[in-house]
Order: sequence, then structure tokens, then C-alpha cells
Amino acid sequence: MYKKLIFELHRHALEKNYFPGEEEPEGEAAEFIPEHLRRKSPLHLPEVGENEVVRHFVSLSTLNYHVDKGMYPLGSCTMKYNPKVNEDMSTLPGFAQIHPHQPAKTVQGALQLMFELQEYLKEITGMVGMTLQPAAGAHGELTGCLMIRKYHELKGRKREVMLVPDSAHGTNPASVTIAGMRSVTVKSDENGLVDLEDLKQKLDENQDNVAGIMLTNPSTLGIFERNIAEIEALIHGVDALMYMDGANLNALLGIVRPGDLGFDVIHLNLHKTFSVPHGGGGPGSGPVGVSERLIDFLPVPIVKKGEDGYYLAEDIPHSIGRMITFYGNFAALVRAYNYIRMNGARGLREIAENAIINANYLLKKTAHLLDLPYKTTPMHEFVLSGEPLREYGVKTLDVAKRILDYGLHAPTVYFPLIVKEALMIEPTESESKEMLDYFAQTLEKIVNEAKTNPEVLHNAPTKTPVRRIDELTANKQLDVQFKNQN
Repeated sequence: MYKKLIFELHRHALEKNYFPGEEEPEGEAAEFIPEHLRRKSPLHLPEVGENEVVRHFVSLSTLNYHVDKGMYPLGSCTMKYNPKVNEDMSTLPGFAQIHPHQPAKTVQGALQLMFELQEYLKEITGMVGMTLQPAAGAHGELTGCLMIRKYHELKGRKREVMLVPDSAHGTNPASVTIAGMRSVTVKSDENGLVDLEDLKQKLDENQDNVAGIMLTNPSTLGIFERNIAEIEALIHGVDALMYMDGANLNALLGIVRPGDLGFDVIHLNLHKTFSVPHGGGGPGSGPVGVSERLIDFLPVPIVKKGEDGYYLAEDIPHSIGRMITFYGNFAALVRAYNYIRMNGARGLREIAENAIINANYLLKKTAHLLDLPYKTTPMHEFVLSGEPLREYGVKTLDVAKRILDYGLHAPTVYFPLIVKEALMIEPTESESKEMLDYFAQTLEKIVNEAKTNPEVLHNAPTKTPVRRIDELTANKQLDVQFKNQN
């Protein structure tokens, strides 16, 4: 019953008086509401008893898969466990019940948290400036790209080309385009690193027009860019800027700082690295750190500390302006702040070390089952290829669907695009050895099924609330809205 839509549980004229004996005004409600505030048509909200509403949504919650239910090895998504103490802190009245229009003197605690978070993130990344405004990773990318564009414009030149490796997140070229530039792809070499010869060629082909390069480090292959010093020299040699996509910063915490590698700008994903819950569309938080080259271009305002306390400063000479209406997703900032304070410097480094150990342990347990296109030792994640299973009529999608039947979330599939039939696995530091072993055993069983009984994979999943859908039809005939027939 409770797997029905809430609208299907609707019962007409359902009444419940929670205040027995309370006098109600006589007459129709419309008499007490000005005409210009009255609805012109019925609202069509479902009328359902409280106990049925509770049962309905509790039932739905048990059908959903989430990181509190099991391993969530989505590559490049860092679906780590979200400590519940972070949630408690974000609901404290002094954080949850304030308003962005309040005078600064009445929200000193919130501003202090934001200021200290800026300082922590600057120390972690090796940057000299930080904005907390961007509401997501891609929003942070756009912020960085706009600052890079303005940096060149202030020097009296219009540079339109951003170099982007072929292993990059798809949001990188998208952000470049939205910022009014165009992306030029740089190839990866046989080790999964930036192909230096191709990089030099692209620099030569776009002389005096290169604004910068966007690098994910470690890359979406999980590989640290060991030629970073040479890349930095080539880029800065033409007065272009170094942008780091910080989506995979979880592998670097306390080990290396992007600013020390020569990066001029980096966006962070607080909803990945610093344990803010994410998925399903948000909320995210994508702070952006900058080097001395871009300090005068940060969005306004940023939080500063003065003699009379903390305040929102607008005195940034060449600011690109606001990137969001107010000051960022504040509740996400509280959670990240708490996570950093709770772990401390040593704890953050241990997070990175454990993420690297977990990924390499799982790689050792699974590499023989499928193909490993790039043999370079990875950091926090790795990418296998399901190409060998094609001879049995099985695709990576089939493997991913079958994983669901074993009570696990599937890894990222078909990304990065440079790997055929890609299966991108990031276990994070949260998982135990027992859980990693279970995932490896599950993958081994599925590979054996693919070879002996591929039809099992073609029909998977069979144990989930929703079976495999016709994705082609779903894309062509999108139907995501309930139509009330009553």
C-alpha cells in the first residue's frame, strides 16, 4: 500500500481537529482573505492521515540507497560516511535560525566560523585567498574561469583558450564555455598522465591565446600528475594560469598542497572531501582558493576580521562581483568546519592515507578480474575496463546493474571517456577491510556469471524496488510529473 504515490493515498474530505474545543470563526474562509490573495483554482494537495503520511515516507526511505545503508563506490564522487555530529552542529539555533539580512554584529559567531573556515582551507590548499560563495563544484569552476578571464582582460588582452585534458570532468569544458572561452583538449599518454608533447603542440598552435589549463589532480584515473612541475613551467611561461579541479582533494589532504605545486586557483568540493552529505541535487559547496595572482579578483563579499569583530568586506579592487545572492550554502560550511576541527591536521592526513590504502587494496583484489588500461599506481580511485566481457555479450552497464542485486551501489560507469567500458571505483577511507573484501568477492562472482550465464546480468537487477528500465524510451518520452486524474 505505501509504495503508492502520496496522491494515490488521497481521501476526500479528510478532517482532523488537533485543537478540540478551539473556537473557529464563523463563515467561509474566503470572507477573511482579501480577494487578490485567493487562489483562482484548487491546489490539488493530497488529503492523507498523519499515520499514513509517516508510513508512506518511512517506506520510501527504506527503498532508497544511501551511504548510511552500504558502500557507495562512485568514482570521483567521494561518497564517504557523513558523521552525524556534523548534522547536530548545523542545526544549532545560532546557525540554523539566523538570516543573511541580519546586521553583522548580530551574527558574529557565524561570521567567525566562515572566517576560520576560509583560513583552514587556505592552509590546506596553500592558497592566499578564499571565497566560500560557490554553491557547487561546477559553480566553483565557473568562478575560477571568470577570474582567469578578468586577469587577462586587465592586462589588455583577450585570451580565449583553456586547455583541458581528455580525462577531465565534463563540467570543466562546460564551465569554460559559460565563461566565454573555448576548451582545447590535451591528450593523455600511455601512463594516464598529461601528454607533454601534445601540451607543447597545443601551446604552439594557440600562441598568445591560452588563458590557462584546468587539471584534475589526481586525475579521474586516480593518478597523480607527476610531471606537474614541467606543466607549471610551460603554462606560466606564456603567462597563462594553472587551474586545479579539486574534486579529488581527498587524496592529497596533509600530503601536498596545490598552491605549493604552482596552481593559481582551485575549487574544493566540501560535499566530497569534507563529508557534507550530497547526492540528489545538493546541497553542495564549492569554495575557491587563489594565489597572489588572483587575490584581487575574488567575488565579494568575503569575511574579514577587524578591531570591532568580523565583517563582510567588499573592498576587492577587481572583483568579478557576486557569484550567489548571499554568502554560500551556510549549513554546508558548518558541517565542513566541524569535520576539519574534529579531525585536525593529523586526522586529515590520515583520511588521505586511508583513502589511498583502501583504493590500492581493492585494486589488488580486483585488477585480475577485468582489464586495467593504465598501470600507473593510483591514489584514491582506479578505473577498470569491462571490455573483456564483451565477447560474452556483457557490457559494463550489465555489471553495474548486477552489483545492485548484491546490496551495493554501483561504481561510476563509462567515465572517464578515454577508457572503454569504464568502471570507476572510489572506496573512500570510510570502508572497512571486510566491506572491501565483500565488494571484491561480489565483482568476482559477477564476472564469473558473465562468462557462464550472461542472461543473469542482462536481466539485472532483480532484487531492487525498481527493475531495469528502458533507458532509451525513458529519455525520448520523459515522464517525471504526476498527473492528477481526479
